[in-house]
Amino acid sequence: MTIAIIGGGPAGLMAAEAARAGGAQVDLYDAMPSVGRKFLLAGKGGLNLTHSEPIEPFLARYGARRAQIAPLLAAFGPEALRAWVGEFGIETFVGTSGRVFPKDMKAAPLLRAWLRRLRQAGVNFHIRHRWSGWTEDGGLTFTTPQGVRTVQADAVVLALGGGSWPALGSDGGWVPLLRQRGAVVTPLRPANCGFDVAWTEHFKSKFAGQPVKSVALKILTPTGGECWQQGEFVVTTTGVEGGVIYAMSSLLRDEILAKETATMRLDLAPDRDLSRLTNELSRPRGKRTMATHLDRRVGISGVKAGLLREVVSKEDFTDPAKLAAAIKSLPITLLAPRPLDEAISTAGGVAFEVLDARLMLRDVPGVFCAGEMLDWEAPTGGYLLTACFASGRVAGAGAVEWLKSR
Repeated sequence: MTIAIIGGGPAGLMAAEAARAGGAQVDLYDAMPSVGRKFLLAGKGGLNLTHSEPIEPFLARYGARRAQIAPLLAAFGPEALRAWVGEFGIETFVGTSGRVFPKDMKAAPLLRAWLRRLRQAGVNFHIRHRWSGWTEDGGLTFTTPQGVRTVQADAVVLALGGGSWPALGSDGGWVPLLRQRGAVVTPLRPANCGFDVAWTEHFKSKFAGQPVKSVALKILTPTGGECWQQGEFVVTTTGVEGGVIYAMSSLLRDEILAKETATMRLDLAPDRDLSRLTNELSRPRGKRTMATHLDRRVGISGVKAGLLREVVSKEDFTDPAKLAAAIKSLPITLLAPRPLDEAISTAGGVAFEVLDARLMLRDVPGVFCAGEMLDWEAPTGGYLLTACFASGRVAGAGAVEWLKSR
C-alpha cells in the first residue's frame, strides 16, 4: 500500500503523517530544495497556528465554504491542533487577540521536530521533484535535476498550495493538469490581499508606508446589509493593504468583480459619535489653521488628515457637519486587487463538489486533494493554517481508508 504525497507544506506533511499512521508506505515529493518553506515564512512575524474563539464563530470565518470545512475541523480542529503541537514538547499560548502561538513564536522548532518524527516513522522525502502530470498508465511524472522521473503509487494526495507564493513553490502550475483530468477548478484569485487606489501624487509621496490606526472599515454586502471591521491598515504607493483590509478582502474583491470598482467607507474616529464630532468642529478656531483645529478638537492629524483632504472638497472641509460626516464615513474607491503573487493566500481551486467526504476526486479514483489548492478561503488569524492541517489529515487518512476498502 503505497501513497505519494505531492507538496511539502502543512497539508502535505499532515497527510503524510496520517497515511503513515494508517500503515501505508509514504513518499513525499516537493519541488523546492526543502519542505515547509511557506510555513517558515508564515512564522517570521510569529507563527499564528490557530485561534481560540468558540467553534461557531470560528467556522463562520470560512464564509460560503463553512459547510465543507466544518467536517474537516470536526476531525481535527483548533484544540486538537494545539494538543498535537504539545506532543512535540512545544507549549502554546493565547494572545490578546485570541490568536494561538507557540510559546517561542517560531515555526522552525516545530517544523524540525515534525520532520524528524516523520523520518523516524519511515516517510521518504524527495526534494527538487516538480510534479508534471500522469503517464498513460497512471504513473506520476516529476521533473528533477537528473531528468524526468516516473513513479507508481497506489494513491496520491495532492497538496500543492494556491498561486500566491510562486517563489516558494505555490505557483498554481497544477491547475491545467487537473483540468485535463476533468476536475472542476475555480479560477485562482488573490485573498488576504491589498487593493489599488488612484491616490494623487502628493498624497502617496507624503504618506505611502504610513499606518492608519484605530479605524473602522465598512462595506455594503451583496444582500444590502453592512459589514464592518475595526483595526488598522497601511497606505501604499499603489493603494492600501494590512490587517483590516485583509479581513474584508473577499467582499471587496468580489464587489470589484461584479461592479468593476468597490467602495469602502472609513470611520476615522470610531470612538466618537457624529454629533460630538460636529459640535467639536463647530467651535471657533480663531487664528488656528484647519489642521491644528482638526488635531486639537477631534484628534485627526497626519495620514488621517491627509485621507480627508484627498477625498473631501475644499468647500466641505469648511462645513463642520459635512466634515464630521466624512470623518465617520469617508468613501475610498478601490480599483483592483493586487496581483495574486502579492497576496497572502488564494481563493479558488478544486471545487468541493467534485470531491467525496475523504477529499478524493470522484472522477479520478485514488487522487486526493488537500490544503490551499481546495476552493476555500479564510482571513488571517490562524484560520488558514488550521484548515490546511485538518484537510491534510482527512486526505491522508482517507487515502488509507480507500485503499483498504478496495
